[in-house]
Amino acid sequence: MRKIILALALVLILAPTAWCGELIVSAAASLTDTFNDLKPVFEKAHPGETVTLNFAASGALLAQMAQGAPVDVFASADQKTMNDAESKNLVDTATRVTFAKNDLVIATPAGAPAVKSMAALGGPKVQRVGIGNPDSVPAGRYAKAALTKAGLWDSLAPKYIMAESVRQVLDYLARGEVDAGFVYATDAKKGGDKVAVTAIIELETPVTYPVAVTKGTKNKKGAQAFVDFLKSAEAQKILAARGFAKP
Repeated sequence: MRKIILALALVLILAPTAWCGELIVSAAASLTDTFNDLKPVFEKAHPGETVTLNFAASGALLAQMAQGAPVDVFASADQKTMNDAESKNLVDTATRVTFAKNDLVIATPAGAPAVKSMAALGGPKVQRVGIGNPDSVPAGRYAKAALTKAGLWDSLAPKYIMAESVRQVLDYLARGEVDAGFVYATDAKKGGDKVAVTAIIELETPVTYPVAVTKGTKNKKGAQAFVDFLKSAEAQKILAARGFAKP
């Protein structure tokens, strides 16, 4: 009996330490490849920390956190979603930093007619336009803002094929299921020879990526280490290799 009690006591002592080595990072879909690259580099530099990555549209990730999903670090594809996370008291404002920058582009399936401007989306050769749902996908929100400013949002409405993430728009483009679509430059790069960038969209608000430690984390030290890591020269080099720029 004494051995059983000692064993149970040892489990109780070690359990918190083991748990603290787990780090759940929820990140915008456009960060998928980059964060998969960063994960082993961070884990090697921080022995004992094991990173679990969760990718989706930023708005969907925010909804998950609001519903109680366990998250230690949140990385969004726009400042608005992070602002919303702050207003809901889901992240620690003092830990928030911006770590990367991107461009919004119009892309087409390889070999399709080039769409060199937003106005060209109204042409007869463009019947389907892939766009992230502006209610939850930052890339869609950026696109809507640009189209609205150009006076094109409503007139192009019949052509929109709404997607649940920017990566879904990329899939539509790669399979030729849309004639053009709004994605980030880094996503188009991921598309390789299946996707062609035909225009870079000028935005009033640049595409920047904030990250913060969540209020609900039980591994604050590890979460802060991951946030700090994203600003390091090593992480910035990996981000640049995937097409991201410094903010």
